[in-house]
Amino acid sequence: MYEKKQGKKSFWYPYIRELDRQRGRGQLAVESPLLWSEEELAYLTGSPTKAEVLERAEGIKREYNELDTVWFMAGSLFQQYPYDIPTEAFPFEIFKQAFVAVQSCVVHLQKVPLAQRFALVPLGPPLLAYRSNCKAMLSAVNGAVELVVDRACVDHSLIQNCSSTTDLLMMIILMIAWFVEAALNTEDPQYQDKRLVVQRNGKLSVQVFHVYAGKEKEAVSDMLPYLRLGYVSDPSEMQSVLSSQGPVCPVSPCMERAVLAQLADYFNRRLAGYLTTLNEDESLLSDPNLNPRRRVATELVRLEKKILHACLQATTELIDELPDHTVSPCPAPYALLLK
Repeated sequence: MYEKKQGKKSFWYPYIRELDRQRGRGQLAVESPLLWSEEELAYLTGSPTKAEVLERAEGIKREYNELDTVWFMAGSLFQQYPYDIPTEAFPFEIFKQAFVAVQSCVVHLQKVPLAQRFALVPLGPPLLAYRSNCKAMLSAVNGAVELVVDRACVDHSLIQNCSSTTDLLMMIILMIAWFVEAALNTEDPQYQDKRLVVQRNGKLSVQVFHVYAGKEKEAVSDMLPYLRLGYVSDPSEMQSVLSSQGPVCPVSPCMERAVLAQLADYFNRRLAGYLTTLNEDESLLSDPNLNPRRRVATELVRLEKKILHACLQATTELIDELPDHTVSPCPAPYALLLK
């Protein structure tokens, strides 16, 4: 921020000018969502990403508010910049832009010791590209960071040829995951016993289940033993669970229907939280003139919704397989909490 205030007099002016132009852009050429307007962040409504962005923005605001304390207590850090105290010299928006510019320079290095895995490389992330037939990565060499490519090239021609939004989005499709957090109810009189059972089976009292694209059925099956535990209310049944080996819960028709109904309700509620349907997303993405930020946000929420729909379908299929559809779900005053 101080160097930027010096304008063209600053040695760093060419870098700062380029960082400002990039505005935290990564491989998809879209600036950081930390710099999006409220209207643009609304594109992410329903996605956990929106909450993460807002939480990070609050963290940046706290950092900004603490600048004056640092200025007063460690003034030597600012000796070469004879300006007013930071929050008087720079508004929050300028600080946020600077924070995003620095954050966007963080790169992950390959084939280096763990302590050297991350580095700050101005303009580094936009240089990295992926395509099925060519690769580029940043590597540490003799104390410096070099851009390594898989073939000879002239100037930056390889980087231009490698850049492929479609292939990068295919990478996202393969990597994206939904996280379901299940928590034992702390008001449950048998909370401590249930906590012991989940720990014995390698789980936690607040357990995160990863749901990967294409692996939704497996994820639902992985959640069921944990969720069933929330429906055990009889002390004698709890003792039976404690004395058994493995994640064994007595499974009755009404319990299984209740567990599956809770899971289906969770997936339906999450899907209802989005502003658009999958069909509307597809329609938006077919527009070649769609705003780049809207396109990236729509791609993200579309992938999330596909995962949720697949989870809901897997759960519904299990409900359909229940032998007796006249059985009502068991009451569960201490069912596990899902979010």
